Amino acid sequence: MGSKGREIIGMDVNELLGLLNRAFCDEWLAYYQYWLGAKLVKGPMKDAVGAELLLHATEEMAHADMVAMRIIQLGGTPITRPEGWYKHTNCAYDAPDDPYVKILLEQNIKGEQCAINVYKRMMDITRDNDPVTYNMALTILSQEVEHEEDLQSLLEDYELLVRAMKE
Repeated sequence: MGSKGREIIGMDVNELLGLLNRAFCDEWLAYYQYWLGAKLVKGPMKDAVGAELLLHATEEMAHADMVAMRIIQLGGTPITRPEGWYKHTNCAYDAPDDPYVKILLEQNIKGEQCAINVYKRMMDITRDNDPVTYNMALTILSQEVEHEEDLQSLLEDYELLVRAMKE
């Protein structure tokens, strides 16, 4: 890492690396949850939901890349083993064991809401201490908010469809 880049951090860099590594774990688990859910999804609107989940998986992978690069810029190492992702995650992993559309949407909405909280907290901590991490967190937060909205819209459409089918 560049010495000046580390010098401008107004907080404990190891504490920041811990926050970033937990977010890195979240992103990998979110990627896998979305990717696998897109493959397994069943029920009404499965094609639309699967396409959205696959798009979100791609974006979660991009988030993991941004966070990994920031960890490396700060002189750290991203968690290198998948078992570490479970140990250090903020948001856990909801396996798509029940691939029904409604269940997958609810699981992923919950995951997005957790991610929103993680990046909001990261922004609060870095706002006056690390403008680079702050801007990265803001970029990711904007996309996580969009993901939540996309999934909630699909869930609303699903519920309207189910209601119409009952009538």
